Amino acid sequence: MPVNPTEQKTLDTLCADVLAYDPQADITTLKRAYQFADEAHGGQKRATGEPYIVHPLATAFTLAEMRLPVPILIAGILHDIPEDTQRTLEDVRAAFGDDVASMVAGITKLGKIKYRGMERYIENLRKMFLAMAADVRVVFIKFADRLHNLETLEVIPPKKQYRIALESLEIYAPIANRLGMGEMKGRLEDAAFKYIYPKEYEWAKNLAKTTREDKQEYLDRVTRLTQETLEQAGLKNVRLHGREKHLYSLYRKLLKNERSIARIYDLIALRIIVDSVADCYAALGIIHSRWTPLKGRIKDYIAQPKPNGYRSLHTTVFCEDGEIVEFQIRTKAMHEEDEFGIAAHWAYDEQGKYRTSTSPMGGAPPAWVHELADIQQELADKKQFVQSLEDIKIDIFHDRIFVFTPKGDVIDLPEDSTCVDLAYAIHTEIGNTCTGAKVNEEVTPLDRVLKNGDMVEILTDKSRKGPNPDWNKFVKTRHAKVKIRQFARSKISSWIKGILPGTK
Repeated sequence: MPVNPTEQKTLDTLCADVLAYDPQADITTLKRAYQFADEAHGGQKRATGEPYIVHPLATAFTLAEMRLPVPILIAGILHDIPEDTQRTLEDVRAAFGDDVASMVAGITKLGKIKYRGMERYIENLRKMFLAMAADVRVVFIKFADRLHNLETLEVIPPKKQYRIALESLEIYAPIANRLGMGEMKGRLEDAAFKYIYPKEYEWAKNLAKTTREDKQEYLDRVTRLTQETLEQAGLKNVRLHGREKHLYSLYRKLLKNERSIARIYDLIALRIIVDSVADCYAALGIIHSRWTPLKGRIKDYIAQPKPNGYRSLHTTVFCEDGEIVEFQIRTKAMHEEDEFGIAAHWAYDEQGKYRTSTSPMGGAPPAWVHELADIQQELADKKQFVQSLEDIKIDIFHDRIFVFTPKGDVIDLPEDSTCVDLAYAIHTEIGNTCTGAKVNEEVTPLDRVLKNGDMVEILTDKSRKGPNPDWNKFVKTRHAKVKIRQFARSKISSWIKGILPGTK
């Protein structure tokens, strides 16, 4: 079937985008996949009235923005075929091979969910956990698919708009964040924001627009001065650009700061991209020699990356005319990893080479992905899963902190975690025998809520017989709660064996 001439330009644009980052890309197979999908979806229309092929093509465009290899783009183009057309997964396998078929099968498993309300939410989570553990590439495609659906929500009924947007805000965006995919997280949040909180969205959008217009001339001047300062100090190949805050992120910060935009220090932010880690630290020193840094606002995420793999130097300074400006300093590789997270492992670099990621994330799904897949398999009973749902949401979807041990280890925990949560994160035996803690050299009770960057030493007593069941009243993590309950059950079991005849 010939390519529809009205869509030829769009397909050609996709091919050109791919060749720009991968000159050796198999464009012939990419075009064949488009034709295969166009024929399979022939006559189908989206709710917008557009030909259905517009959606899989838009999905592929988003994947290409992440500089992903052609097989992932092909799976993106074909992702709806087994569920929405007469063609089968075996047809896809015969035409495009096992790897593409495997990704398409993964998307199909994530497909339409028949439940409503809480059951739907739970089933979404269960399927996402399993998909990530099996092949994280499937989740990249699902994010791209969901993003385009969000961008075309205006034509569907308001109730369905709200459900899709809420799922995106509560499930998809937090998972993107935990996978280090900052740009995808921001885009999903912003696209969902306008349907969940329409009035707040308009308020934040207008505030951001007004502030941007007011500050643009100043930002241009600071960008020029910074470029000149760094180059005069001997740094080469420096790239600077302004960082525009995503609307939903801005809105959340405004809520934390009594809706005062004056209290948001990273509103004016510049990213500095340099060639090497040494240049990152050199640039930091040069900036501090020109402008005074704010106390407590220097963050080294290169030496100690965020739990999701994010690496960068951050500093906030009193800049020209006393204005507060944030600088984020990183290498080119760090920048791509910070934008695309775990997806950067499969991406091509600016020279068109298949890049081996240096991120702590690597390309494999993080340990928590496999833990969640195991949890959902253990909790096959939906009632059990509901009971654990809040703990899972706290562990994975809440904001994260990281704290340090005296040995220099970095432990990743959910926000509002306590010393007991940390003890169990280190080792079950440490948790079972902990008696107190030192936080930043200060002796403190075990229920103390930890803050980002705390140095924590857990005090233990090997003669202690086990955890206090009352700890479950204040611990945050599912892991700690499970271990405390397990110990209590084992103690009861031992007691029963000791008193009943024939059970020893």
